[in-house]
Amino acid sequence: MILVLRNLAILLLAAATPLDEPDYVTVFKAPGSTGQPSIRIPALLCTTKGTLLAFAEGRNGHADQASNDLVLSRSTDGGKSWSKAKVVVAEGEGSVNNPTVVQDRKSGRIFLHFHVFPTGAKEFDKLAPGPKGATRMGCVTSDDDARTWSDPIDLNAALKPDNATTVAQGPGIGIQLERGPHAGRLLVPCNSQDEHKAFVNWMAISDDGGASWRRGQNVPQEGMQLNEVQVSETRDGSVYLNSRQWRGTGGRKAAWSTDGGETWSQAIEDQQLPEPVCQGSLISWHEKDRHCTLFLNPEGEPPGKGRKRGTVRLSLDGGKTWPVSKPLVPGPFAYSSMARLKNGRIGVLYEPAGDTEIRFLTFDMAWLEKAERETAPGSAKK
Repeated sequence: MILVLRNLAILLLAAATPLDEPDYVTVFKAPGSTGQPSIRIPALLCTTKGTLLAFAEGRNGHADQASNDLVLSRSTDGGKSWSKAKVVVAEGEGSVNNPTVVQDRKSGRIFLHFHVFPTGAKEFDKLAPGPKGATRMGCVTSDDDARTWSDPIDLNAALKPDNATTVAQGPGIGIQLERGPHAGRLLVPCNSQDEHKAFVNWMAISDDGGASWRRGQNVPQEGMQLNEVQVSETRDGSVYLNSRQWRGTGGRKAAWSTDGGETWSQAIEDQQLPEPVCQGSLISWHEKDRHCTLFLNPEGEPPGKGRKRGTVRLSLDGGKTWPVSKPLVPGPFAYSSMARLKNGRIGVLYEPAGDTEIRFLTFDMAWLEKAERETAPGSAKK
């Protein structure tokens, strides 16, 4: 009888205990991975050869601009194991920020975009605006599946707005359009800040496989400041934009483009996506008879409060509605980046808490599809 009661107590305790964090692999750990005290800002790409590339900022201090380098770890076994972290971009005492990666499927060339703050400069300092100002935009490229990289390429003249004191890519990923009249176009989502600390979103665009880049038009906004940003393709080749509002309230900000990221609809606030003021990650793909879009960010607990409860959401109409929602990481959760693996699983590179670790996990779409069935009209579970 005592044994039965003891087992019942264990079962009740287990039922009351919150879900454990799913199985994960630590990709970067500070200071062990790089010798630097801080590691932040994940970016994840699954290359055309199936290699997983994990990028992050190795920071020499606990601040956004702390003489950061961009570091890379590779996995050739679907994320089970990762190579030793390697510095890909370094600017001496300057700070390299916001790794944002995209691959041209035709050539196989990988582009890692970033921006650079000069020694001692911070994001909200009084900085000279324009292409000749203090902050710089650049990229490096790889033609051998990220084993080696080019020297940095300066993109300031092509991309930096005349009124911009700072510029920032992503962070996370860019995309290459697959459908519609602009198929093959590369897009890297960006934001810039003017001297009045006002932020706007726009795209870095390439129609020649990354040989040259140009800037699209600003996303129209009213009463908002569009900040860290990601984009995905919709069923018909249009582009969906999902942005964080700088020091904002309410949900994420959204806009759509029907001309391949050149111009945009007026940005709206999406109350379906709670926003505790944090970066979010976004991917999309077409399979069989449907087009899937996934969004992941810290929902907050309660919703909109605090960087915790990493929640993944599914849209089947290009970001207009999000009928399926499922908590992925119940505890602390901040920045993330997603990629669809060759086996169809979804890989997630994310910050669990603080600034000393970046983890990787995967989940199967069946996990979300079960939630989709349970929330469908007429389902017994809602």
